[in-house]
Amino acid sequence: MNKRTQRFSVIRSIIESEPISSQDELIIKLKEQGYEITQGTLSRDLKFMHVAKVPHREKGYIYVIPDQMAAHQADTHISSLITDNITNISFSGNIGIVHTKAGYANAVAVLLENKRYPEIAGTIAGDDTIFFVLHEGQSRKRIVRELSKLCPNIVIPQ
Repeated sequence: MNKRTQRFSVIRSIIESEPISSQDELIIKLKEQGYEITQGTLSRDLKFMHVAKVPHREKGYIYVIPDQMAAHQADTHISSLITDNITNISFSGNIGIVHTKAGYANAVAVLLENKRYPEIAGTIAGDDTIFFVLHEGQSRKRIVRELSKLCPNIVIPQ
């Protein structure tokens, strides 16, 4: 295993074992395990690993590995913290638009990606807006039903 792969493994282990809310905190944990790393390198590593930040009750936001989101979805607190901040969902053709409160779009996009809805080809998230594209020929009907389950307080136009 090369040095970078080992570092990725340690980063994953740290993020999965405890709530980490900042790069500075993660750099300290990596140093404790013998990895000297700059903030720039860590930032690139986190981007490469598709690490996201999700809301957390005590720490504000914490890092999660995308496949770790599935485990967090069992924690209704995290899931509802995310979905309670969706303000609007609409469609234009085969493009879905999800509006969130500021700072929540990335967490909602990770949630959508990890739910692996077969209708959704992919997502793009900004700070408070997510675009998702439905696969060619897919009907909105099923995805509207699924999104209504995820976010029951939002009225989604058919």
